[in-house]
Amino acid sequence: MAPVALVTGTSTGIGLSTAVHLARQGFEVVATLRDSTRADALRARADQEGVKLHIRTLDVTSDASTQACLRDVLQAHGRIDLLVNNAGAGYLATLEQTSEEALRRTMEVNFFGVWRVTQAVLPVMREQGSGRIISLSSIGGLVGQPFNDAYCAAKFAVEGFMESLAPVAARLGIHVSLVEPGPVHTEFVNNVRATGNGTQGNGPAVYGELLGRYMQGSAATYASLGQTPDDIARIICEAAASPAPHLRYITSDAMRALFSLKAGDATGDTLRARIATRLD
Repeated sequence: MAPVALVTGTSTGIGLSTAVHLARQGFEVVATLRDSTRADALRARADQEGVKLHIRTLDVTSDASTQACLRDVLQAHGRIDLLVNNAGAGYLATLEQTSEEALRRTMEVNFFGVWRVTQAVLPVMREQGSGRIISLSSIGGLVGQPFNDAYCAAKFAVEGFMESLAPVAARLGIHVSLVEPGPVHTEFVNNVRATGNGTQGNGPAVYGELLGRYMQGSAATYASLGQTPDDIARIICEAAASPAPHLRYITSDAMRALFSLKAGDATGDTLRARIATRLD
């Protein structure tokens, strides 16, 4: 019997590629997305690759949607062997111009959504005595990024959640892993730019100047270091297939070097100076 994978946020980008790659690897993939009308690209890619996906609606911000999807999956497949927490949304803004509503929305999707779906799936895996949970974090969950205060706060929370869960889950036969990309060429960045509040000419002039420098540097970083969704999907598949998966998969040499700098910098001063250069 093929193992069953539940993947969230599969309408575009990393989630879409992951669903397809896991299906090619032999999983029965339940590919979920918040808006079922946005599944055309997912279906087209599955048809192109010659794989079968079970497409379901799942809004990770809704308890009712999560529970309904879980009941549907268990009724159809009887088990869940792999959960990939991929659904997420970025947010780019200064602290002064981030509303409480925007902060709560960012936390709801990126952290509480991961918590909600994991909490729902964990009892299934515990009763099975086996399972894998892979959560998409970010280098922004390890190293704070300018103007990403809300997003990094959510991803740091995911990191703390999964690191805390991992040793307990291991005693239950469940592997927990984090995948931490840096820049990836997806619609994610365009969506961040479109939804950022207070960063399009409003507010104190100093922020506009600093943001302009940051965005220029970010564009250069994406051009030179950006990975593809398929690159990240292959790493997720590696974690899904490994007999002894790592807790942490930082997806590029450049991001590993940045995290290593932080890990060896007890005061944080060197890292702060390094990150500050992105505003020059």
